[in-house]
Amino acid sequence: MAKEQKQSRVETFVLAGSNGHNGQEWQTGLSNVAHHPPGTNHMSRMARVASDVRLKCAAYVLALRPWSFSASLTPVALGSALAYKLGGSVDLVILMVCAVTVLMVHGAGNLVNTYYDFSKGIDHKKSDDRTLVDEILAPQDVVMFGALLYSLGCLCATLLYFLSPLRLEHLALIYFGGLSSSFLYTGGIGLKYVALGDVVILITFGPLAVMFSHAVQVGYLSVLPLVYAVPLALNTEAILHSNNTRDMDSDKQAGIVTLAILIGPTLSYVLYNLLLFVPYVLFCILATQYTISMALPLLTLPMAFPLEKLFRSRCYAKIPQKTAKLNLLMGLFYVFGIILAPPGSLPSL
Repeated sequence: MAKEQKQSRVETFVLAGSNGHNGQEWQTGLSNVAHHPPGTNHMSRMARVASDVRLKCAAYVLALRPWSFSASLTPVALGSALAYKLGGSVDLVILMVCAVTVLMVHGAGNLVNTYYDFSKGIDHKKSDDRTLVDEILAPQDVVMFGALLYSLGCLCATLLYFLSPLRLEHLALIYFGGLSSSFLYTGGIGLKYVALGDVVILITFGPLAVMFSHAVQVGYLSVLPLVYAVPLALNTEAILHSNNTRDMDSDKQAGIVTLAILIGPTLSYVLYNLLLFVPYVLFCILATQYTISMALPLLTLPMAFPLEKLFRSRCYAKIPQKTAKLNLLMGLFYVFGIILAPPGSLPSL
């Protein structure tokens, strides 16, 4: 009996705490549990996971360079506007699917550019695109994301085949021509690295995109979109040329050749001004000779002069993004000008 009483006293002492303060530590533990309920850790983990997902999604969006998407959306809108003037109507479903198709190919092309510029050592800590340099994404993430976008683009093109009256061979010719151009710009033979990137952009994000969006609406190929695409194509090329001029030094160090490197800073300035202001000359001709609605794009002219001044001062840092903004607004006013033009007032419309 004495032995049992002794064991009981030992157990009581242990429960009371080794410091003998009659359960103070136990009460403190209960207090901590009261302040941190069992579900708190789970909720904090969920919050961290949600935050990681948001950051990952933001990184993917950043890698797409969404500021450049005006070069895709305005040609689609222009081609659809031309189809509207010819037929008096436009299929909104086809328009939306066409826009998504072009955006998928454009986004995938940007990712291909990111991957190959990084693998060739062109991108660095001061580059505009530091997705891989800063390890925001891993190279395999960029590759997989690009493959996914190309696949989605092909899926949308297949959907267009069922929605559009355009023949399959014509649809495939334009679509895969644009897809190949977006990849070969830096992938494969890398047209950008042999001073042919400007030609690719001038064709792909101008005449080809406008023809594609026009053709899927009307059901046939036409030369008309190629003509009306010229002002927009020139302004879109200004985005790329300003980007290549900004990156001349790093491109030289990497051993690649662009048009900006070949002609130098002075002639690059001249070329940029031509690409920037020739579209406005064309709009003036259309406005004075055909219809006043073609003067709408001239509303963006005040935005062009600060860009010229920045380029002349060789402050290239934000010129590509600002030129893209100008491209979007000018393109939208161009589209509105065509839609508002009286029937028969524009050539072949």
